[in-house]
Amino acid sequence: MITPVLLCGGSGTRLWPLSRKSYPKQFAEILGEDSLFQASARRFTGAGFADPLVITGDAFRFIVSEQLDDVGVTPSGILIEPEGRNTAPAAIAAALCAARRDPEALILLVPSDHAVADPDAFRAAVQAGAVAAREGRIVTFGIAPSRPETGYGWLEAGALTHEGVHELTRFIEKPDAARAAELFADARNLWNAGVFLASAETLIAAFREHAPEVFQTVSAALEAGREDLNFTRIDPDLWARVPEDSIDYAVMEKASNVSVVRFDDHWSDLGSWESVWQESPRDAAGNAISEHATAFDCENSLLRSEAGEVELVGIGLKNVVAVAMRDAVMVADMSESQNVKAAVQALKARGAKQATQLPVDHRPWGWFETLVLADRFQVKRIHVHPGAALSLQSHVHRSEHWIVVQGTARVTIDDEVKLVTENESVYIPLGAVHRMENPGKVPMVLIEVQTGSYLGEDDIIRYEDVYARS
Repeated sequence: MITPVLLCGGSGTRLWPLSRKSYPKQFAEILGEDSLFQASARRFTGAGFADPLVITGDAFRFIVSEQLDDVGVTPSGILIEPEGRNTAPAAIAAALCAARRDPEALILLVPSDHAVADPDAFRAAVQAGAVAAREGRIVTFGIAPSRPETGYGWLEAGALTHEGVHELTRFIEKPDAARAAELFADARNLWNAGVFLASAETLIAAFREHAPEVFQTVSAALEAGREDLNFTRIDPDLWARVPEDSIDYAVMEKASNVSVVRFDDHWSDLGSWESVWQESPRDAAGNAISEHATAFDCENSLLRSEAGEVELVGIGLKNVVAVAMRDAVMVADMSESQNVKAAVQALKARGAKQATQLPVDHRPWGWFETLVLADRFQVKRIHVHPGAALSLQSHVHRSEHWIVVQGTARVTIDDEVKLVTENESVYIPLGAVHRMENPGKVPMVLIEVQTGSYLGEDDIIRYEDVYARS
């Protein structure tokens, strides 16, 4: 059996404004009804695959659980990184976790934000590489290139060692345009997909030899970790000492037992809006248009409105990306879409919250969005999942009015507990200890009106919380 290890801690700023630090691209529905993370989880299920191990950040742990539950995938574990340290520490942490159960177990390290048109073909490629992995090889996967891409690293495949498996001759850094054209002309050269397959003991041995400091510090941080609900938290103090490095630099470029499987079907890392355009259905003029977008006399453009109340209209556009959210709009020449990350950095420098925060704030019990924010009052829409409950809490600086507009809320205010149904309201005085719960089987939605001198999310004193948040 192969254990997929889904890496999903990245911030995904290259697909801003849809993807932001608070809710990055792997959790967004970019190419269909499933998020990229859900599609990745589905891709590695079935015969030959064990339940996945997920490695993510603290802010995303409940999103991971919820999205896996929505597609019927049960993880073998969810490992919480205190902070992102690149792919090498995550890789050896996964290997050490797998080795506790079975040192010979095969693990498949895979980013959770890739798009694969034919999942069956990719699973077949993984199974082809498993033969070499069981013999002590570290297997990576190279994509047959469709263009001289400068945004990917490349691999050079050597002699065939097993059916579908080659010696890996070398890793090649992201090239400039001229070098990319040379690489594209040689059939030995492949795009580096950043996917690796090896036994736990093989990967551990490689880290011991080539990245001993990473191995030792990760081992200590993992050993000092603790269980928290259904998650495993890595020790934050020890993790902070872990060298930050990619698995390519730390191990793969130094190891002599690396092989590559050539994958000839369609694949994309969705690393830019241009790549999203390439993967999206297009009309006769080459335009990819979302439900709330309209194109007049446009060519080869991507027009996406991610908010139902915002209609996006393009007129006379050629090779343009336009993405509209409720709180931000991005317009770029298609050829410049790789520079979105730099634009996000500029927004951060200005202190714009849109750089990192979506209008919708996801929580383990559901989500909320701010409809109006002004001096001394705020209006929110709050969505609570069936059976979910907010923490028992109080506020120092604000009072609240709740109006239920869908479903039924069980409301606690100090010593009183009562049901509030649709079209009913309740007042929460400043300082009152309170909680809302959804006791029903359908989502509960309410409008919250806050009034007070300070309306920040940190004005919360928690007394009880089923999600163990501090």
